[in-house]
Amino acid sequence: MKFRNLVAATAALSLATSPAIAQSAASAERVSAPVEGESKLAGGGSGVILAILAAAAVIAGIVIAVDGGDDDPVSV
Repeated sequence: MKFRNLVAATAALSLATSPAIAQSAASAERVSAPVEGESKLAGGGSGVILAILAAAAVIAGIVIAVDGGDDDPVSV
């Protein structure tokens, strides 16, 4: 019985204090970190990298598809 009373008291205390804790957390100011310098790729660089990777994937697919066809059986 005592354990049930302790659990009930703990639940009541947490319900009573949660609005105060939420209010203090909401009033805290959030400040962003200062920016030291901008990215050298600045938006356009990532597109170039993706285009190069896509071209490499297309060329690799063509090379694999046009492979010599050396699929002769090894055993006789």
